[in-house]
Amino acid sequence: MNFDIKDKGLAESGAHRIAWAARDMPVLKRIAEDFARDKPLQGLRMAACLHVTTETANLMKALKAGGAEVYLCASNPLSTQDDVAASLVVNDGIPVFAIKGEDNDTYYRHIHAVLDIKPHVTMDDGADLVSTLHSRYPEWVKQMLGGTEETTTGVIRLKSMAKKGVLGFPVVAINDSQTKHLFDNRYGTGQSTLDGIMRATNRLFAGSTVVVAGYGWCGRGIAKRAQGLGARVIVTEIDPIKALEAVMDGYHVMPMAKAAPLGDFFITVTGNLNVVGKDAFDVMKDGAIVCNSGHFNVEINLPYLESISSSKSTLRNFVDEYVTRDGRKIMILGEGRLINLAAAEGHPAQVMDMSFANQALGAAYLVRNKGKLPMDVLTLPAEVDQEIASRKLEALGVSLEKLTAEQENYLASWEMGT
Repeated sequence: MNFDIKDKGLAESGAHRIAWAARDMPVLKRIAEDFARDKPLQGLRMAACLHVTTETANLMKALKAGGAEVYLCASNPLSTQDDVAASLVVNDGIPVFAIKGEDNDTYYRHIHAVLDIKPHVTMDDGADLVSTLHSRYPEWVKQMLGGTEETTTGVIRLKSMAKKGVLGFPVVAINDSQTKHLFDNRYGTGQSTLDGIMRATNRLFAGSTVVVAGYGWCGRGIAKRAQGLGARVIVTEIDPIKALEAVMDGYHVMPMAKAAPLGDFFITVTGNLNVVGKDAFDVMKDGAIVCNSGHFNVEINLPYLESISSSKSTLRNFVDEYVTRDGRKIMILGEGRLINLAAAEGHPAQVMDMSFANQALGAAYLVRNKGKLPMDVLTLPAEVDQEIASRKLEALGVSLEKLTAEQENYLASWEMGT
């Protein structure tokens, strides 16, 4: 079996942590049990490019239980948990190509390693797998059943491909499922981002000013958690509706250039590039802390910061201090990459349970509908969302109200008024 990991000796530690996460993933556990019985993925080769975490490990084990031949690489150079990668290789026989801190060449070599199996289905987190497949393996694109995509950033890239007519197979946008973005993006990103910042810096949020760039579901979650810790929150937005919502939620809203002199912490979650750039870096206060929780590190214009700096040094793990030529010190966390995975452990298992339930069921959906789906970015049927939510509530011991026959009749009628 081919693989490329840091150290097989870390497998025992990884196995313990994978089992710990599994305790909080009851929905995925039930799906894995169904998969083991029904084998809906039998004979399928799957290439997965995801954050190699304990939660991802449980997804890989579920897919293998369903009959799939699974290969895994990292979707971010700093997000791999090396003991998890080792456990998957040693204990589960799943080929993994991921090492925390890998350089760019290694990152893409690992992507090519999982694509070399000529997969039937891709499972992506950021669309690097799909974009590489289309550009480097065009002859295999026509043989694909389809793919799944985890993130907002990836969905944006895929919709661009579809719009330009270059997307060669259907891709299920897992991020568009309500049981994904309403919980993973909001509660998962909200908690894990602040967790990563606190682990990296040990700084106090109470009394600080936090600038959140972007008020999508990730931004909503981060702003709420920062406010809950006693921070003053400023939001920057380009969308008038989201900006208005942020105002109504009690936050200050202004352009980044105006927020930059005020902020103690800057957190980007937009999916776009150079969100923190020249206008911000030129006026940031001494000691400002800047990080990113969007998928790619392009949200922070690091080349510009380097161009105005006289020195750079690493003060703590995942904390780089840039000293500008006018004497200000600006801290960049996690090399501008996902701070919640670079300096912490990513989203808690409780929310990834639902996200990865969507991934597993998304793969099965592609198999069931082989040859029937358009070459476009698709959303899982609403009943799948409902099933996942119902299973999660059941696992939490929460019961729902049920409509009476009289109430169902009323909702279906138009004759009854006031």
